[in-house]
Amino acid sequence: MPCGRFSTKFGKFNGPKAKHDIYNKPYATEFEFLKDVLIKNGVSPLKILREDQSGTTRENAFFAKEEVEKMGLKVDKAILCCKSFHARRVLMFYQLAFPETEFLVDYYEADVPVTFHTWFKSVKGIKRVLGELERISSQFTEDFMRLSEK
Repeated sequence: MPCGRFSTKFGKFNGPKAKHDIYNKPYATEFEFLKDVLIKNGVSPLKILREDQSGTTRENAFFAKEEVEKMGLKVDKAILCCKSFHARRVLMFYQLAFPETEFLVDYYEADVPVTFHTWFKSVKGIKRVLGELERISSQFTEDFMRLSEK
């Protein structure tokens, strides 16, 4: 299930970052773009679930959960695909939304190559990774507080 309307940071979907010759439609949302990627790579449109309202990673996970529940589906195992630096936050939110689901994480390198061994060697890498840590801290506070009350 590709998820996303667009980033709340930009207020719009900025379009694909690469392969403009293949992905050349005027995509209004991340969902539209990711759906096109799946279709062009052999996935039947009938097999693609829709979540095109989210603007944050947390909303991606919890809106996806709502869509799955509306369809009466039980997700035992799922693959999360995202940028490498973003993988931890994605996994944490999806584990909160789908506590009974086993997740596999497949990531790709972003426009700023960030790896475990190199992130601290460039200003962009440092900003990218520490920005993720900041977002994890700010976005998970309420969820962690609720979990601690149980």
